[in-house]
Parts: sequence; structure tokens; C-alpha cells
Amino acid sequence: MAGTIIVVPCFNEAQRLSAEEFWQFAHQWRDGTFLFIDDGSTDDTPRILSALVESAPGKFEVLRLPRNSGKGEAIRQGMLRAFQSNPEYVGYWDADLATPLDAIPMFAQVFRDRPVTEIVLGARVKLLGRDIQRRPLRHYLGRVFATAVAVNLGMKIYDSQCGAKLFRVTERVRAVFETPFLSRWIFDVEILARFMKLEKPDLPPSLETSLYELPVPVWHDVAGSKLRVKDFVRAAYDLVRIHRSMQ
Repeated sequence: MAGTIIVVPCFNEAQRLSAEEFWQFAHQWRDGTFLFIDDGSTDDTPRILSALVESAPGKFEVLRLPRNSGKGEAIRQGMLRAFQSNPEYVGYWDADLATPLDAIPMFAQVFRDRPVTEIVLGARVKLLGRDIQRRPLRHYLGRVFATAVAVNLGMKIYDSQCGAKLFRVTERVRAVFETPFLSRWIFDVEILARFMKLEKPDLPPSLETSLYELPVPVWHDVAGSKLRVKDFVRAAYDLVRIHRSMQ
């Protein structure tokens, strides 16, 4: 049984994916492996991923999707594949390493410290002593969206969209990923909405203990992001759809 599997969605990431950083971290990380999801890339991404697997087949695996399905579906397919190995924890991480890989052990430590927690969410909070670099426009749009998410989900969440998340593999977590997401853009929110819907008042743990936001020590806005301002408009529409699905 694998300890931890980190799913890394990749679509045309040849210019942003640092194979060397993944290789260096993987070789000193004893209890985890990486599962890259090639989401129909048309650039040099498949070659880079193949080279990583050849360099350390026990540490890296690639799942190739026949066509581009979007980040949410790529992650969902990766999570389903990872569950088959029956790991203790499964997570997903952005390929550009906006959150450095050395934060992964911090996420896993939360589970050891908090046995009832099922989901650890990275949070980009600019506190003293933390290196959080975001473009101002994206930061302010993000804060408006985060407020809308908190209102619609009925929970006080600071950052639903950070691309670093880790899950304890439980039946509830498995159930979250069983069916395709409604939203191509804000699947992170839909993950939380589905999890909330699975919560039952008469069964522990409560949301206050089963979810945990971890302020990441470093997060850098990496050039080449595929997110555009117009995507926030799509996200607002999808947020309404997700809210309705919770009823």
C-alpha cells in the first residue's frame, strides 16, 4: 500500500514543469509517489513525463487521457486511479509548483496531528514570514470569489482555489470523486460542496474538524497560467449551479 500519492494534472506544461524539482524531491521523499495526468497535451509534455518515469519508475507514473478534458476531470481521473492503490493519503498539486513540493510533508502532518481530519486545503494567506506572491488583480478577484463561495457553501473558507490539497482516503472522500464534476472551472468548490452534502449531523466528524485550511509558507504566481479574467464570470455561473446541486 502506498503512503501518499500526489496527482499532478498536466496540459501543455512543457515550459512550466520542472522535471528536476520533481526528481530531486521524489528521491528524498520516502513514503510517496507522483501520478502525472497528461490531459491530451500537444506540446513536449508527454516526452518530459516519459523521461521522468524512466528515471524512477517506482516514484513516477503517467496516466494519459486521449483528449483534453479539463483540469477538474484530469484530477478526478487521477484520484480514481490513485484510489486503486489503496494509499493512506491522496492529493493534487499544480504542475507549475506555485506551492513548492516541500510543503507536502506539512499537509500530511496535519492528518497525524488531527486524526478526524479528512481534507487539508492549502491557503494563500499573506502573513509576516510567508512568501506569497500574487498579481494584484487576481488577488482581489480571488477575494471577491472566496467571499461568494463562503456565502454559497455556508462555511467560513478563506481559499478554495489553491492548487495544493491532500485527502485522507475515506469512503466519503472516495464518494466525492465518483461522478464527473458539473463545473470545468471551479471543481475545487464542487469537491467541498459534495463533501458537505455527504456529511450527516448524527455522524462524526463535523465540518469544523474534518476540513482544515493550512496557510502555505510559499506561493508564487507562475507566468503562463491558463486562467483569465473572463473565467471568473464562468466561475460565478458555475457557483450558482453548484449551490443548486446542494439542495
